[in-house]
Amino acid sequence: MKNRILAGIFLGVALTLGVLAAGCGKEKTLSENLETGQTEISQEETGSQNQAGSQEQAGQPALKSFQAETLDGKTFTQEDISEKDATLINFWSVSCSPCVSEMPDIAELEKSLPDNVQIITVCLDGRRGAESAAEILTEAGFEGATLISADGDLLDIVGEIIYMPTTIVVDQDGNLVGDAIIGGQKNLEEVFTGAINEALRSTGKTEIGNGEE
Repeated sequence: MKNRILAGIFLGVALTLGVLAAGCGKEKTLSENLETGQTEISQEETGSQNQAGSQEQAGQPALKSFQAETLDGKTFTQEDISEKDATLINFWSVSCSPCVSEMPDIAELEKSLPDNVQIITVCLDGRRGAESAAEILTEAGFEGATLISADGDLLDIVGEIIYMPTTIVVDQDGNLVGDAIIGGQKNLEEVFTGAINEALRSTGKTEIGNGEE
C-alpha cells in the first residue's frame, strides 16, 4: 500500500492554515483527518520524496479568486498573481525538516529571478507558527511573500495537498502549469527553474536562465 502523509488545513475562525497529517502508511482521507484531528507527521518520509511528481487533484486547480494574509500583515490576492508572468508557490511547515532545509536554496533562487517572475510561500502552520516561520525565513534570507491564512481558491488548493513540501507554478491567469513538485529537491534550482520555464513557455514568454531579460 502506498505510503502517504496527508497534509490538510487547520480551520480557525480566521481560516488560518495549519497542518493535519496522518502517519506514514495511513490511507485516511483528508476529511477523516479533519474529523479525528490527528497531527502526527513523518518528516523523514516527507523528505524522501526527492523527485518531481504528479499531485492527484480533482479537476484543474486555479487561483482565480482568493484573499490571503501575509506573514508581515499585508494582503495578497489573485491580483498579485496577475502582475507576474509566472508564480512559484511553495507549501511548507515549520515542523517539516525537509521544508526548512531547502528554504535557503529557495531564497537564493528568489533573489535571482527577473521582475516578471516571483516565488511565494504558504506556511501551513498559519498564525500558530508565525514566529517560528519568521525566524526560519529570516535566517534563510527569503524576501518574498509568505502567506499564513487564505480563503477561496487558495484554500481549496491547500485542501488537496498530500505531501510536504509541495510546490506548484501558476501562470499570470492563476492556472496551474505542469505537475506539482513533491518533496524536498536536492537539485532545487534546476527543478524549480524548469517548472517556471514551462509556465513561461505556455504563455509565449521568455524563459529565465538563458541570459535574456
